[in-house]
Amino acid sequence: MALYTTVMDAVTAYTGLSPAAFFTILALMWVVYKTVCGMFVDPEELNNAKKPAAAAADVSPPALVAPAEPVQLGDVTEEELRAYNGSDPSKPLLMAIKGQIYDVSVSRMFYGPGGPYAMFAGRDASRALALMSFDPQDLTGNIEGLSEDELEVLQDWEYKFMEKYVKVGQLVSENAQKHSENGKEHDS
Repeated sequence: MALYTTVMDAVTAYTGLSPAAFFTILALMWVVYKTVCGMFVDPEELNNAKKPAAAAADVSPPALVAPAEPVQLGDVTEEELRAYNGSDPSKPLLMAIKGQIYDVSVSRMFYGPGGPYAMFAGRDASRALALMSFDPQDLTGNIEGLSEDELEVLQDWEYKFMEKYVKVGQLVSENAQKHSENGKEHDS
């Protein structure tokens, strides 16, 4: 009993805490230590744990597929652009801003089917982006009547797209496309 009393007196003398508070804090520190240590795994343990599981399943991990190089389309009509809305996984995912077409395939989780901005794919979304609108009526390249602030928002979007995505073409009107094709026929 003398040892117990000596230890309790020493705890109070050195820490200034009651023995109950001291041992409670000590227990909490041990729990925190164990919890934090459990969050991190030794890389060797992780590798050793993965190897038997992969060997048992006899399955190799999937190879990472590099994204395909963007294909330059040149002049495209709005109708032709709609084919690149993500419904055909073999085609790139394209979107236009102010008539400039960008390959947004690298952001398929945003612009692909089921993504939050899927409605913009395969379209010129200039007006919708300027207005920050998800209204289908705003999915157009018509920017007439937009305020100065809205045009500035659209310009910011265009700069973001120019930095992040590859430009693969530009939108042309149906008439310009037909005129261009007729000119090529006469040249032949």
